[in-house]
Amino acid sequence: MWKSPLFILLLAVPLSLCGQHQSADIVFTNGKIWTVNPKVPSAEAVAVAGGRIISVGSTVDVKKHVGSGTQVVDLQGKRMLPGLIDNHTHFMSGGFQLQSVDLRTAKSEAEFAKLIKERAERYPSRWITGGDWDHDNWPDSNLPTKELIDQYTPSTPVFVNRYDGHMALANSYVLKLAGITRQTPDPPDGTIVKDPHTGEPTGVLKDGAMGLVYRHVPDASEQEMIEAARLALAEARRFGLTSIQDMSSAGDLRVYQALKAKGELTARFYSRLPIWQWENLANTGIKVPFGDEWIRIGSLKSFADGSLGSSTALFFEPFTSDPGTRGLAMDILQDGRLEKWAIGADKAGLQLSIHAIGDSANSLILDMFAKIVKENPERDRRFRIEHAQHIHPKDFKRFAQLGVYASVQPYHAIDDGRWAEKRIGHERCKTTYAFRSFLDNGVKMCFGSDWTVAPLNPLLGIYAAVTRRTIDGATPQGWFPEQKITVKEAIEAYTINNAYAAYEEDEKGSITVGKLADLVVLEEDILSIDPVKIEKVKVAMTILGGTVVYDRLKEGR
Repeated sequence: MWKSPLFILLLAVPLSLCGQHQSADIVFTNGKIWTVNPKVPSAEAVAVAGGRIISVGSTVDVKKHVGSGTQVVDLQGKRMLPGLIDNHTHFMSGGFQLQSVDLRTAKSEAEFAKLIKERAERYPSRWITGGDWDHDNWPDSNLPTKELIDQYTPSTPVFVNRYDGHMALANSYVLKLAGITRQTPDPPDGTIVKDPHTGEPTGVLKDGAMGLVYRHVPDASEQEMIEAARLALAEARRFGLTSIQDMSSAGDLRVYQALKAKGELTARFYSRLPIWQWENLANTGIKVPFGDEWIRIGSLKSFADGSLGSSTALFFEPFTSDPGTRGLAMDILQDGRLEKWAIGADKAGLQLSIHAIGDSANSLILDMFAKIVKENPERDRRFRIEHAQHIHPKDFKRFAQLGVYASVQPYHAIDDGRWAEKRIGHERCKTTYAFRSFLDNGVKMCFGSDWTVAPLNPLLGIYAAVTRRTIDGATPQGWFPEQKITVKEAIEAYTINNAYAAYEEDEKGSITVGKLADLVVLEEDILSIDPVKIEKVKVAMTILGGTVVYDRLKEGR
């Protein structure tokens, strides 16, 4: 007897499932769910089985998946979103910073020195690193000098960085250890700041010059790295982050793999390795995105220039605050190595994620991407410019035409906005952190923190993008308010846009049947409250693959 295809298909379905709904491991009910899925934008409930979403809809419908072993969580009207994704972290550095001296809080040179003194007394002779100081918080905004701390650290090595990571202060002990004297020349991509009267190093080293010291800083042990990662993961859970797009080293990857094997990895990682390692990946046949749902590689990071705060971002015109410089181009950009590596890596099927801050640096990287598109075979590239902070008006359309993701970190806007106009003037600031301009020009834009340069909390990033209120309280209506975006646009940048930027849109970024059950529940509804209140909103619950990895009520935070 002839049997229809439908009949044959039904025969393949287990009898236990015929006329029944799949039983869920966990069901979330009675919520206000914004899915970031345009086909089903809003819902009340979600069911999860095997770590993936099996149903999204009304509480009544989703409850049909409740079985004898199903955990049911009543959201009590709270707002649920897809798990938040951070597009740019220095995750292990963040974990170590949580253990280190916090200089970001110092409001004066005296307070800076006091914090160093206390740390040296507590841990004599141990390296003092990290710090994240911000001299723009001090009354005169002067750079620190070794003289501030030498008297407290005669035998303690000190090398503490500014929060942007593009300059650091060494004490005399460390300068001697590194052999840095008044005769030491500047490296091509860095500056040894020297006293204009004596010619002696002040202790401040910028960008490439920092490498003169880093080679002397002892490596952390494996156990120290694991402990730092555990601290960082706890921070990520607390802030609703389920995926991290990290600037990783091979050592960092080993730590993430070790924690995965122990069942302790409570975030998923998309790791970017240094671009100079591209041939190692290519020779093993790795193409982006290589890995599993926990750890993926295949994207490569490099630098085109420095930072605005350190006056090393590369601009077309000189700095307003220092007319003698347009910033610093990294040596690999100057000598052609970056372009050579980028062309080879792209041809091998690897992704490019290039740091560019100044308008000239961004333009040069767009030129390089255009050359790659012309020379290499067509493919799904998903170029990224990390930070994309200061854009020349002529280049917005080029971002869109080349399909380049503007991988930006919105908290920088409300932090740097305190002093950016002093550095580069009012006119250039009109297209600085230009989130609205990116979207209006059809540019693909994704969001993150750049932790530890900025706080890890993505809700602060959303707050920054939609209010643009600088952290000094000086701009209640927003710094260049015409660049504000909506809350929904900011959430998309932290979810589905980040997923696309990492080739993961089929796995995460929206609350959609079949995707990983990575979810976050907020204490307040950021889609209905006054946006200025978003910075105070707490995460109620973080869910990774259907498992609750953070519950604020249980944590007591």
